Amino acid sequence: MTDHGAPQAPPAPGTQQRADPRVFVFLQGPHGPFFSQLGTMLRRTGAQVWRIGFNAGDRAFWPHAASYIPFRGHAADWPDTLSALLDDKGATDIVLYGDTRTIHSQAIGIALDRGLRVHVYEEGYLRPYWISYERGGANGHSRLMHTSVDEMRTTLDHSDAETPAAPARWGDMRQHIFYGALYHWFVMCANRGYRNFKPHRDLSVTREFRLYLRRLLSMPFLAAERRLTTLRIRMGRFPYHVALLQLEHDASFRVHSPFSSMTEFLDQVIGEFARGAPAHHHLVIKAHPLEDGRVNLRREVARLSARADVAGRVHFLLGGKLAQLLDEARSAVTVNSTAAQQVLWRGLPLKAYGDAVYAKPEFISDQPLAAFFAGAKRPDRRAYDVYRRYLLETSQVPGGYYSARGRRQLLRHVVDMMLSDEDPYEALASGNAAPRQQLRLVR
Repeated sequence: MTDHGAPQAPPAPGTQQRADPRVFVFLQGPHGPFFSQLGTMLRRTGAQVWRIGFNAGDRAFWPHAASYIPFRGHAADWPDTLSALLDDKGATDIVLYGDTRTIHSQAIGIALDRGLRVHVYEEGYLRPYWISYERGGANGHSRLMHTSVDEMRTTLDHSDAETPAAPARWGDMRQHIFYGALYHWFVMCANRGYRNFKPHRDLSVTREFRLYLRRLLSMPFLAAERRLTTLRIRMGRFPYHVALLQLEHDASFRVHSPFSSMTEFLDQVIGEFARGAPAHHHLVIKAHPLEDGRVNLRREVARLSARADVAGRVHFLLGGKLAQLLDEARSAVTVNSTAAQQVLWRGLPLKAYGDAVYAKPEFISDQPLAAFFAGAKRPDRRAYDVYRRYLLETSQVPGGYYSARGRRQLLRHVVDMMLSDEDPYEALASGNAAPRQQLRLVR
């Protein structure tokens, strides 16, 4: 076995000792300090914690040098290296953020074959005030994909908690963009020790950093433009439908979508809108709040709208508060964006194309898109209330990754959830789910 780092430091005085200590191996996490703070909390329970890093950005956000293990090999070496490391450390658990990048999907397969617990963090299905914590997989690999609304309703007999209202904004966007830019700066400028590192996205690290930096610096200007566009839409006398875009490089779109690009999705939406929507209806194309311009979506929307002869009826909006837009919308269409949860909470008709945890027959329209724009059917609101309450009692944990306040709130919950023998869904079914703090949301 090769040397993977210095011996694990002994637990600090006063920490709890266990007869069978858990050994957590962390892989890549969300940008910022959340994973290192989570590791610190797990050490206080008496567990051992190790972090495998793949680049200088991973190293920068893990201050515990004695428990840091750099992986400097080629991608082909990763499965054998990880298998040997799990044996060497006596690992009982692996922890990661997102389950689709190659190093993570391979790691999950190896861990499950060994009977290890796999803790998967993701952005919240009900963001921004919640994150997702599941075992084994998330999004299209989540247990939610195979759980019916009737099964959820039966399980909720074990709980009488009230359901919080829907959030009105996306979340800690400035901190998210800042930590993303900082992470890519380290990878771009300090990655000499990781010459074999290849990013899991197609874009170069330098280009990724520049896009993050440009997005951060342009936020005031984009906000002013967004307010003017939103005002024109809200002051208009036209009914409108909303198309919710996603990041083309996001795992949910790449892995769980029938489209190869966002332009392909836009082509279908604008074309079917032109064919099916009444002539006085408009279409609002809303880009993801973190859209960074790697694809010129504004230009694509203008080109496709002109080709379909609906240029005067299609509006492009970059980011902004979704609640204000949806409050007066007629319907919404998306691939599999989590923003669709706000659509369903309002009882608006929704058309979705990709695999998504909310893609239940009670909620999602099965109409052809042109017919959907002509006269969409409403979702079963009572069934969605059951679904939403089920998520908030299981995999949706209050808090966030990027702000200090959000991390503090999150850490109060997730450590006990990780130490539990039951995953969040099993805990609710058995009546052992811990109570969650109910948020007071301001809209």
